[in-house]
Amino acid sequence: MKRSRRAELAEQLELYFICGTTNTKDIFRTVETALQCGVTCFQFREKGNEALYGDQKEAVARTLLRLCRAYGVPFIVNDDVELAMKLDADGVHVGQEDASARRVRQMIGADKWLGVSVHSLEEAATAMVHADYVGIGPIFPTDSKADAGEVNGTTLIRQVRAAYRELPIVGIGGIRPEHVELIRRDGADGVAIISAIASAPDVAAATRRFKCL
Repeated sequence: MKRSRRAELAEQLELYFICGTTNTKDIFRTVETALQCGVTCFQFREKGNEALYGDQKEAVARTLLRLCRAYGVPFIVNDDVELAMKLDADGVHVGQEDASARRVRQMIGADKWLGVSVHSLEEAATAMVHADYVGIGPIFPTDSKADAGEVNGTTLIRQVRAAYRELPIVGIGGIRPEHVELIRRDGADGVAIISAIASAPDVAAATRRFKCL
């Protein structure tokens, strides 16, 4: 990966907000407020027992895409490659249980972002062949993802950074503002946040706390 491409990705991964309708009472207000207050990348992750599907999910995604475009922030779709392609989203993020990175890259082409969640050095090595960045976590305990996996702190971030110096990394899982310095020091380019912003009583203040570090 060229240095200029990595530098661009690292900058845009700085504060990566992930949200779906099950994470907040008013997704449009929450996301727009977060965008106004400094989020640098947004991922639409519609998961859970009360998640939307079909036309309803697409309608929400289209509105969120327009908001991201208005603020100049990349719009990433979690898992749903067909929806991402239909919307001409900026990229897709997949987990280890979703479609393979190779298959997703074939579907979305070379110009779109592809992020992959990894939980080991081996998974990182496989992912980086096709991915633009990897997500590593959970760093801390989290209730936002039922399938988050075992908590490992920043151990894997340090290992992946040592092995793959140019691979963009975002840390995820139970992250609070006071954790960001450690996570970045140990090799992550940015942090991905769900509940600390989406469930905050004051979304603007919560977002700004991450930006003021």
